[in-house]
Amino acid sequence: MKRTITQLADGRELIYFDRRDDADRGAIDRRVLDARPVASELRYDPLTEEWIAMAGHRQTRTFLPTGTAAECPLCPSSDTRSSEIPAYDYDVAVFENRFPSFSGNFGTYADVGGLTEVRPGVGRCEVVCFTSEHSSSFSRLSDAQVEVVMEAWADRTAELSGIEGVEQVFCFENRGEEIGITIAHPHGQIYAYPYVTPRTRLQLGAAARYQGTGNLFADVLAAERAAATRVVAANELWTAFVPAAARWPFEVHVYPHRQVPDLAALSEAERSAFAPLYTSVLRAFDDLFGVVMPYISAWHQAPVRRDRELAYLHLELFSIRRAAGKLKYLAGSESAMGAFVNDVLPEEAATMIRSRVDH
Repeated sequence: MKRTITQLADGRELIYFDRRDDADRGAIDRRVLDARPVASELRYDPLTEEWIAMAGHRQTRTFLPTGTAAECPLCPSSDTRSSEIPAYDYDVAVFENRFPSFSGNFGTYADVGGLTEVRPGVGRCEVVCFTSEHSSSFSRLSDAQVEVVMEAWADRTAELSGIEGVEQVFCFENRGEEIGITIAHPHGQIYAYPYVTPRTRLQLGAAARYQGTGNLFADVLAAERAAATRVVAANELWTAFVPAAARWPFEVHVYPHRQVPDLAALSEAERSAFAPLYTSVLRAFDDLFGVVMPYISAWHQAPVRRDRELAYLHLELFSIRRAAGKLKYLAGSESAMGAFVNDVLPEEAATMIRSRVDH
């Protein structure tokens, strides 16, 4: 695996990950770009004990609802067009987001009064381009290509965890216009947060209070494997299942059989075994209704500096589609109260997904 670090025209970092050691990554960014925006402003909500990022500069971010390869900023550059990727081809490319929610480029942050504390949105946001093929998708990547993506995720998790002020690293993919993506090219993102996210705090709090004989996450996995009714795919090192209390119409959690805190801690064998299982589940999602399935794929990793012994790396995959022509909208109960109502019984969802997974 070859790792090459370079810079874009405005000073942002770009990292290539290649299978070939002879890959030439000497191409330079020929564009003239505006100065980088300052980091967002973090404001604390004392009623929910959550930090909210105010990032007004993101209003001007790239918006291509029907983007083609000719306009795509994530496709390789050419003799006549420069994109965010100066090279004319690439395996996997990771670069600092041009419109980040968090960064190290600080501005001035004034007291807004009241009970709201204000501080800089320290951290980093990166874009992960899974392939140079504009019309592809993660589900269509080869096992070898997925391993390159996992190498990039693991590398960036370790690197970003070392940034002063970063408390959690989150790797994720948003896919589909219904989810709200504005660039169709197969890509994901990485957020290096300056706090531990609310969802992670809830889960680790539950793990700390758990009265079982072992780790809460490990016991959830063991129970699902024993019940088997909601397991949709498995191999020697990973299991994918629909959780018994799924929030979303179609939701699958993917766990390694060994408790590890983050992607960087996975073994080479575990990375290799993940690829065929995960892409088969993604293809099953697309096969459910014969249309491209919108989804969010989210890696749950341990915080950088706390509760790492409680955490258990796992991936959460879910779609807002509940039927061929129907979406699950987060209306009053979910949006206002955080109280989910699922329209699809998890056991039925598991049966539907399992019957379409490649065996």
